[in-house]
Amino acid sequence: MTDASSTRRLIDPELLPLLETLPPFAMSAEALPAIRESLAEMILGRGVPPITPVKRVVDAPHGSIALFWYDPMPTAKDRPVLLHIHGGGMVMGSARHLPDGLSTLAARLGVVVASVEYRLAPETPFPGPQEDCYAALLWLAGKAAELGIDPKRIAIIGESAGGGLAAAVAQMARDRNGPELAAQILAYPMIDHRVGGEADPWRNRYTGEFIWTRENNQFGWEALRGSYGMNDDRKGWFSPSLAVDLTGLPPTWIGVGSLDLFIDENLDYARRLIDAGVPLELHVYPGAVHGFDLLGASRIASDFLCDMLSGTGRMLNCKKE
Repeated sequence: MTDASSTRRLIDPELLPLLETLPPFAMSAEALPAIRESLAEMILGRGVPPITPVKRVVDAPHGSIALFWYDPMPTAKDRPVLLHIHGGGMVMGSARHLPDGLSTLAARLGVVVASVEYRLAPETPFPGPQEDCYAALLWLAGKAAELGIDPKRIAIIGESAGGGLAAAVAQMARDRNGPELAAQILAYPMIDHRVGGEADPWRNRYTGEFIWTRENNQFGWEALRGSYGMNDDRKGWFSPSLAVDLTGLPPTWIGVGSLDLFIDENLDYARRLIDAGVPLELHVYPGAVHGFDLLGASRIASDFLCDMLSGTGRMLNCKKE
């Protein structure tokens, strides 16, 4: 976009500092290692979170994966649990990168939060990341009594790519007759591989200029795709928007900014969920770009957190909000 047509003028003024905190970057195979390292350095070292996570090891199809376990009441029984999947465009990020936010979720809701360290693309393409996350869900459900959690109140939550993987795992659990999820909490989920490419159904000229661009989105999806042909019944597990049938999915919360690249795919998915008879709560935040909730000092980020806590607490029948 040229300066004259930039969407910067549409951004909530309180979010403008986010553009300086997260400057533009171009994804490529060559740049990816440095981008991963820079992201880790930027996020880690922010101090000790209110709830220090415990690392647990989970059996997965390829061997084992780590879960970072945030538990505000370790001796309590029959607690709800949120299986968290981190963002990062399918190619970066770590379960270790969000201790403050996950501590807040656990403490404010009085629930266990378990964040899964899934393998990243392109080193591990589809269906590896999805299978890692699904293995974590099976582990939670299988050890519910031992872990002191309620198997009927397991929900899945994720942001950006993590939201896309959460939506995929919800479809996998339905299709495989796996654990029945109480809810899926999707923060600006990355669910449609076409967006930003030649087959983009929307080509919205007001979205995707900042933070996460069309070019970066296509890089992430191609890295995840690997050699997968998208020609079998798993295509919705790869790109949840491709699923033909959305019936039988759990109650859903979706929150997304009006300037986010993912706004159109999220609105379309929300409409289809409603048409499939799935209970849905949808929030669109005006003037918000991708990842806007990372700037916790803004009013709109506070609204997002309150809305998500309220919706999640209601869906999980939490006693503490």
